[in-house]
Amino acid sequence: MKNILLNQKAERDELLGRPYQPRETKYDFGDLLTNPLIKLITGPRRVGKSVLALLMLRGRNFAYLNFDDILLLENWDEELVMQMLDQVYPGYDFLLLDEIQNLPNWDMWVNKLYRRGKNLVITGSNAKMLSSEMATVLTGRYLQIDLLPFSLEETMQWKGIAEGQAIQTATLSDDYMRNGGYPETIQARSITKSYLSTLFDSILLKDVAQRHNVRNTTDLYNLATYLLSNFCNPISSNELAEAVGLSSVTTTKKYCDYLAEPYLFYYLPRFNNKLKLMKKAPSKVYVVDNGFVQSTAFNLSDNLGRLLENQVFVELLRRGYIPGQTLFYYRTRNDKEIDFVTRKGARVEQLIQVCYDMSGEKTRKREFDALTEASDELRCDNLIVVTASEDASIEKAGKHIEVVSVGKF
Repeated sequence: MKNILLNQKAERDELLGRPYQPRETKYDFGDLLTNPLIKLITGPRRVGKSVLALLMLRGRNFAYLNFDDILLLENWDEELVMQMLDQVYPGYDFLLLDEIQNLPNWDMWVNKLYRRGKNLVITGSNAKMLSSEMATVLTGRYLQIDLLPFSLEETMQWKGIAEGQAIQTATLSDDYMRNGGYPETIQARSITKSYLSTLFDSILLKDVAQRHNVRNTTDLYNLATYLLSNFCNPISSNELAEAVGLSSVTTTKKYCDYLAEPYLFYYLPRFNNKLKLMKKAPSKVYVVDNGFVQSTAFNLSDNLGRLLENQVFVELLRRGYIPGQTLFYYRTRNDKEIDFVTRKGARVEQLIQVCYDMSGEKTRKREFDALTEASDELRCDNLIVVTASEDASIEKAGKHIEVVSVGKF
């Protein structure tokens, strides 16, 4: 066990020596670490949760356990591990537990460590497991920090592109929309397709099929690929079951839930003040990063409009909006669609349309008419259209509409 921990310490020290792009977070690291609550960093695989934890703990005396290490899991002995931690990291002040969900009954052990006064930083890649188990066993004892792939702003910082470099900004913005923000791919776009295709398969097999004992992995893969190819579209379980050839709608719903757990897909419900009607309407499906669409989905066109819409959805997640609670889509009484409705408390906060190219008069009329109609129905005057590159202020039917380029948004 000591050798396993020493090898992990060498891995930790090597990681600490690398240069990293600081991540956007609303928290101050110093404030977080002085707080005795458990610091839980969640998000998809390979977005930099471990890096964020290392940046948070850099320069401090902390112990490290990586639960993506099969040797640690196979030789797990709770008491022995604690003894060896004291030897390998004498007098440590913090304990970092990386990818903790791989350890059986991890929540009970973490609860015990917390009661013993350990200052814990935890990372994990499974939404349902973490949220349900943290909520039941560790209620009120943790702070959750959500991490997603790099934002457009973080990507520009990493590339060293400053404000005012218009051509470079436009080029990178287009590249980001098409290829996404996974950290490993930003410096080497030539590997994006193979890297994300492999990561997609790994998430399906390791985080979904293995965890839930899914025997028919072909059905699971077909469903995931279909969702990717139909990103930003409203889809019902009945339609999905028929399209993919699954015999059971119940199984289809279950597989869709599984695919949301590792933060791969998100489902956005249609806004309705009546909960029963909201649940009956089809949800729109989104993917955590545009790169997955380009690397895995079967598409015959560039889908620039939908890629931009998906990018805006992920940005809204990054700002803390929660699908089904503070974030929805909407259809007016005349069946005009609003891409995003955000809510603050009981009040509708803003209505957002996404349109890649607003140059056509017919397109402008469609987007503006939908916004003005929804504005009256939902009593909201904060109206926005996000575009690829246009910025303008528009007056339409007595309403003020802000047209904002995605970079400014």
